[in-house]
Amino acid sequence: MLRYSIVTLAFIILLAVAEKNLAQSQTPSAPAATQAKNDYSKAESWLCRPGGQDACAVDLTTTVVAANGKLTQEKWSANPKAPIDCFYVYPTVSLDATPNSDMNAGPEEKNVIRAQFARFGSQCRVFAPLYRQITLTALRAGMAGKPMAGLDRALGYNDVVDAWKHYLANDNQGRGVVLIGHSQGSGVLTQLIRNEIDGKPVQERIVSAMLLGTNVVVPKGKDVGGSFQSMPLCRAANQTSCVIAYVTFRANVPPPANSRFGRVTGEDRVAACVNPAALGGGSGELRAYLSARRTSTSSAAEPPPWVTPAQPINTPFVSVPGLLTAECVSNEKGSYLAVTVRGNPEDPRADDIAGDVVTGGQVQADWGLHLIDVQIAMGNLVDIVGQQAKAYLARQKKK
Repeated sequence: MLRYSIVTLAFIILLAVAEKNLAQSQTPSAPAATQAKNDYSKAESWLCRPGGQDACAVDLTTTVVAANGKLTQEKWSANPKAPIDCFYVYPTVSLDATPNSDMNAGPEEKNVIRAQFARFGSQCRVFAPLYRQITLTALRAGMAGKPMAGLDRALGYNDVVDAWKHYLANDNQGRGVVLIGHSQGSGVLTQLIRNEIDGKPVQERIVSAMLLGTNVVVPKGKDVGGSFQSMPLCRAANQTSCVIAYVTFRANVPPPANSRFGRVTGEDRVAACVNPAALGGGSGELRAYLSARRTSTSSAAEPPPWVTPAQPINTPFVSVPGLLTAECVSNEKGSYLAVTVRGNPEDPRADDIAGDVVTGGQVQADWGLHLIDVQIAMGNLVDIVGQQAKAYLARQKKK
């Protein structure tokens, strides 16, 4: 089994702390001191904007590794005439030494854009604001019982609200938009939807919301209610103004009793699970775009060879068609996307993928495959955005 080795346990735990802090408040708490607002009319306040040479203008070439060991390259290009937009909020990544991050994009912000968001540029214009999130440094200090002075828990959320409002006023022009986030980013977007979108006129412009790696709450047996009152879960590719949410675990390593994901409080409530490989239910093939190698800021160990005998792979991403399937499972262990790896020891392709959190040589089952929630279904998610865009535009023509 290929596994993630942790540079520091705190780095991973802090992601959950950030998400918990966001989820506990339905509206952002008042800041300790008034902070100056960001100017989102400036290009430098954004990681990605349409047409810019920015964090989204990256090489996404992929090596496709077939089961028989054959390697081929898949090219990628953005669509400058994409008919809809995508608005992305990234997870906790800042390594700044201050309690809240600054507005300068470091390698950690740029790397997560490459891994989780840039590929959506084939289907939509891309918008990704920088925001002053709580840093890993501040969260680590808080865990040690030494909270950093000047920490503003509302600042990051308020930044995203400002960026969203600037986008609506200056860029949207009535276009459909997909909201995309992961982990803390999904927590921020959950608040944004609840406070600014759900049940309001602007909801008509939401093509969908992809809230990945977080516990979106729905009543048992229902697709709406809980976290949102007007936006249901997506159950078909031609459905719009709906939500795709899931957390991932290996099918053979389900969530344990102490799981961080897939469980919510309340007997009549569950964590939402929408399978991007089969929106209507059942099992489907995942189209993953996985990192070909460990980056300098990643917590992952260097992947072993993707094929045997080893062949050089010079692209940033790898695709493994037919290796991964997924199905939503809801039982006493939780509600989650169960991922099955269909490795074949008889063929030359690698029989597993990296993604587990490991400390002291032990898999931390309570984390599941949280580290690759987005990448493991990237191809499916991008295709869904394309299909939903067509459905959204068709409905707009009928109005």
